[in-house]
Amino acid sequence: MNPQSLTNTPSAAALPLIVDDTWTFLAPLQAMVEWVGDLGFFSWRVMKAMVKPPYETAEFFRQLDAIGAKSLPLAALAGAATGIVLSLQTRDSLTRFGAKSLLPAVIVFSMVKETGPIITGLVASGRIGAGIGAELGSMRVTEQIDAMEASAVDPNHFLVATRVLACIVAMPLLTVAADFCGVIMGWVATTLAQPVSFRLFLFNGFHGVTFNDILPPTFKTAIFGLIIGLVSCFQGMRTRGGTEGVGRSATNSVVLSSLLIIVADVLLVQLILEFF
Repeated sequence: MNPQSLTNTPSAAALPLIVDDTWTFLAPLQAMVEWVGDLGFFSWRVMKAMVKPPYETAEFFRQLDAIGAKSLPLAALAGAATGIVLSLQTRDSLTRFGAKSLLPAVIVFSMVKETGPIITGLVASGRIGAGIGAELGSMRVTEQIDAMEASAVDPNHFLVATRVLACIVAMPLLTVAADFCGVIMGWVATTLAQPVSFRLFLFNGFHGVTFNDILPPTFKTAIFGLIIGLVSCFQGMRTRGGTEGVGRSATNSVVLSSLLIIVADVLLVQLILEFF
């Protein structure tokens, strides 16, 4: 037998190390696959709870107020700041190419078609995702959810379905508010640099806009609301480890919701371009 082949063959003592290194490398991938699978089963249970009577109308409107109405100032402020930034940034670029007259159209199209929806989705994922994750997480660690289950009350029906549905309904409304504030503040920023009437600004901005430019980008944020609701409720319901676990659930809700919103936005933009 060739001595060199014996030298190149891994020894029996090295095999456990190789297995351990391989398992260490594959463990995060396995955890991600398990998380996606658990989220899928959780989503199916929530969808069934949404259509199953009795309907928790009072709880739904309470969550709609907590999720939608109380997020309105933040969404409006984000939209207004985005409109100002768009006006300041695009004015310089359009002036270089002699197309300064297109500034109202650029602001309107940018806010309505992409900037408004994605900014609203990311801002809402921060406030709503953290709030739902922390609230349900604290209920889990204090055994309030266990008490509901012991009382024959389905937590997915009363706690989760109402929050997810409220997120779906609230997100398009918040997007409309953000778009409105963005266009208004875009006009204000434009007027401060070069006075232009509000009527002329709107006419130039919305001159080529159709319903296909407004409705699909606005209603795609309902998908963002579905993502925020499902992910944050899922993270809150599986909280473990006391107050530290509550904080971890709130953080994970925000991070995962924002990441999935970005991925979903890429796919939805392509679908909108294909069908509209």
